[in-house]
Amino acid sequence: MFRRAFWFTAGAAAGVWATTKVNRQLKKLTPESLAAQAADKAVEAGHRLKDFALDVKAGMTQREDELNDALGLHQDPDRPDNVTALPGPRRLRAIENDHTTPRPTFSYDRNEDH
Repeated sequence: MFRRAFWFTAGAAAGVWATTKVNRQLKKLTPESLAAQAADKAVEAGHRLKDFALDVKAGMTQREDELNDALGLHQDPDRPDNVTALPGPRRLRAIENDHTTPRPTFSYDRNEDH
């Protein structure tokens, strides 16, 4: 008699546990719950992307300072914050187009090959 009562109680407890477990999973799969989960993941990804962008910007600023020090480019106090002065004027030489050499002219008749 006690055996039957024990197994009945154990079965009922297992049934209640399984039912609550299934109901929780079903609530997680409702459209509202899935939308909320997706929104949470999107916000989390946005925060991670923002942190990454800030890290990249800090690294760029640090590297730019290192390059400015290496090249001797220093901030001029009379200029705005983001403008740096070059050490001296640079001149670029343009490559001139040489029109003195004649170019060969080809005539091609499309009907010639047929």
